[in-house]
Amino acid sequence: QVQLVESGGGLVQPGGSLRLSCAASGFTLDNYHIGWFRQAPGKEREGVSCIGNSDGNSYYVDSVKGRFTISRDNAKNTVYLQMSSLKPEDTAVYYCAARPTYSGSYYGLCAGQKDVYGMDYWGKGTLVTVSS
Repeated sequence: QVQLVESGGGLVQPGGSLRLSCAASGFTLDNYHIGWFRQAPGKEREGVSCIGNSDGNSYYVDSVKGRFTISRDNAKNTVYLQMSSLKPEDTAVYYCAARPTYSGSYYGLCAGQKDVYGMDYWGKGTLVTVSS
């Protein structure tokens, strides 16, 4: 069964840290760009950070630059999002997504470019709550 499973969410105080994981099963991430997205209540989903399949190039939305770090371990078939200096406005459900490289760029994934081949995979999300 092909799936992405996020974990690592929870309740954290402002200024704290969390590390999210996105584990793939049923397929290997080697030929996929991976992205982390979030959706807060009443807001549209936004691309937080995306990483290319092999060169390590990455993208971050301005609001998380310098605080979040995306990384991938293809041997473990897992992608991570290290989040530090968390703020209440980071509260959201965080999702990971995988797009095959033939479908476009990692930047395009984060920018919301359409999944033209219908081959993107999405996880079900993990809730991050930043509150005192």
